[in-house]
Amino acid sequence: MWKRSAVFAIISAMTDIDFLAGEIEKRYGTVKRARGTFLYTAKGVRLTDMYLEGGRAALGWGGMPAFTVFKNVLSRGLTGSFNTDFEKQIKRAVETLLASPRDIYVFPCTKDALQNGILLSKDRTSVWRPWLSGVDWSKVDCVVIEPPIAWCSAVTLLAVKPGLEVFSSLPGTRRLPPALAAALTRSIYDVIKAQGEREEKGWFLYDTVLTKYWRRRGAWLYPSVPEEHYRDFVLHCLDNTLVISPSYSKPSLVPYGADKGVFSKLKANPFCL
Repeated sequence: MWKRSAVFAIISAMTDIDFLAGEIEKRYGTVKRARGTFLYTAKGVRLTDMYLEGGRAALGWGGMPAFTVFKNVLSRGLTGSFNTDFEKQIKRAVETLLASPRDIYVFPCTKDALQNGILLSKDRTSVWRPWLSGVDWSKVDCVVIEPPIAWCSAVTLLAVKPGLEVFSSLPGTRRLPPALAAALTRSIYDVIKAQGEREEKGWFLYDTVLTKYWRRRGAWLYPSVPEEHYRDFVLHCLDNTLVISPSYSKPSLVPYGADKGVFSKLKANPFCL
């Protein structure tokens, strides 16, 4: 289930993100607003975001209930390092998401969570993605969860099945501030709800255009473009107002609910494979 190349891909991800951000600004100026699956730039161009922070913004940009929860908990003064009920709540949310009992560990980055998962269960560790067809997450020993909350890139969860041999504390674990724990809990319940509402018919709607360049698995798009040409493809999509994953090893997302017209420029100006 785990591939050794995954760790190296995560290490290089920041470079890819910096590259993508720079290319967006070079063409369209800075991003001034984000809503749903769209980015609105300083030059008045609307970009369709199929990267969505690698899935952390899978529920869309702006108007997230988790942000309201975060502000409400802050207003109660819960900003310290003391224990609260939110630790138990996030555990229950993750157990509901994965349909199995779990012990929860918090890490500052996906690389650390993945490495610790592999330490505990080398062959049964995987990175969770919503709407990924064909996976029974309840049977995966260690699940790495990048919470579906776009402004929280410095937190990754490791959900471990009870009974695995775990040290008293895994290296690199962190405590979650109460307000952030509350927001993450809400974001997990939001994605559970969305997984029940968003159906396959909402994903294959775009297959006539997308399957020329990607292999689709549920909501996720894995590139068919050769790796050596992928960066050129990223730039080609950007020229056609589509923002896709800058990392070959990290899939893009189908822009659920967007009009098919967002792909009209790519359709009229295909990438030469």
